[in-house]
Amino acid sequence: MTIVNAAESREIQASSSRSRLVAFVVAVSFFMQMLDATIVVTSLPQMAQSFGVQPVAMSIGLTVYMLTMAAFIPLSGWLGNRFGARNVFMAAIAIFVLASLFCGLSSTLAEFIAARAVQGFGSALMNPIGRMIVLRNAPKRDLVNAVALITWPALIAPVIGPVLGSVITTYASWHWNFFINIPIGLIGLALVWHFVPQQKEADTGKLDLLGFVLSALGLTLLLAGLESFVHGTVSAYQVVALLAVGIGLSAWAIRHFRRTDNPLLELSPFAIPTFAFSTLSAGTASRLAINAMPFLIPLFFQVGFGLDAIATGTYILVYFAGNLAMKSVTTPLLRRFGFRTILVVNGAIASASIAACAILSPATSDLAIYALLFVAGLSRSMQFTALNTLGFADITPAQRSSASTLSSMLQQFAMVLGVAVAAAVLSMSQHMRGAAALSLADFQWSFLAIGTIGMLASLRFFGLKRDAGAEVSGHSATNGR
Repeated sequence: MTIVNAAESREIQASSSRSRLVAFVVAVSFFMQMLDATIVVTSLPQMAQSFGVQPVAMSIGLTVYMLTMAAFIPLSGWLGNRFGARNVFMAAIAIFVLASLFCGLSSTLAEFIAARAVQGFGSALMNPIGRMIVLRNAPKRDLVNAVALITWPALIAPVIGPVLGSVITTYASWHWNFFINIPIGLIGLALVWHFVPQQKEADTGKLDLLGFVLSALGLTLLLAGLESFVHGTVSAYQVVALLAVGIGLSAWAIRHFRRTDNPLLELSPFAIPTFAFSTLSAGTASRLAINAMPFLIPLFFQVGFGLDAIATGTYILVYFAGNLAMKSVTTPLLRRFGFRTILVVNGAIASASIAACAILSPATSDLAIYALLFVAGLSRSMQFTALNTLGFADITPAQRSSASTLSSMLQQFAMVLGVAVAAAVLSMSQHMRGAAALSLADFQWSFLAIGTIGMLASLRFFGLKRDAGAEVSGHSATNGR
């Protein structure tokens, strides 16, 4: 019996090591993808000068990337099943790296837009397929650690990307903001080739072309409407039209998926409470608050406090440190308290820390600002990891492909929605004051609004069962229930 137990123990340890290694390999590629999405923003004025266009014209490069990514995310699960998740993931990395090279070599705006569109296609496949690979290789007992590994790029990249981009643009050139993806991508390809197993895929059947077109157009138009509102590139009527058509097409897509025999996306994951809570309603509202902060913080210190980029970067690094510091205790905390308690209590702390930013001013001591940003970073990291892990706690193997794709679609929507809501509050506050420019007061209202949304979302998690996701967190076993 002792020999059997020892053998089983070694097998469990080996399985855990493999799942962590696969998650780390996927995380490397995720980091490249998410860093690229944030690092380029700081170099847009220099790129505009290089292309001989106005800086405002460069926003189309960001928009094309986002919309291309939105259009092809719904197709990712089918491609992964049809051609093999490992093969498609490697192809996505290769496409992204090659497109990054051409972005850096672009000499005109048209060339840059074309390269960014190809980059968006690679990015659309990378995220859901990478998550699918992790889910297939991680036993439930290791899911928290595995998801924590692939979550850190989403937490870190938006924080350090603007700072790193500023340094590269200042001391090298904007081209290197794209060339930096090449070594990271090549390392990622080598790691995937050596460490990610090739697994037998399920029979996918024919491509649900109508489902793809409806879901792609629906998500793309929704994000286009939100993005247009944030940047003020079109009129209010056009924004409403984009959102209305996007909602209509999305509703049509849902109706189609429910009625067709072989849908592009199975909607059955939404019948699972843990997935529904963490991706819809409470999950979307929580992610809205999480994603608004990387947008608000740099503007808050630069516009509200009047600080330069270097001084702002110091505050951002403290926030970044809080995100990192939580990683080592995420698993023990989930095991001790369980998902429901963590999402409610930590969510309340995260929301309170966001709202508390409203009381900051240039007269506030650096120590107080550092402490608040550190706590905000800690709680943001915990909430994001808990949401991402709980979403797949009860997903069956047959549902992994659709669940991963649906989760990626909704996370992309929540990301843009968070920025849109924050921008809307800023604009509304400025309009009510009748001012020509943003001030500290506008940011204070925005922090309060985002914090309130996050607080309401955290209370919504009381709707979860006390033992929700216990098989993944180990909470019930640890507490003898």
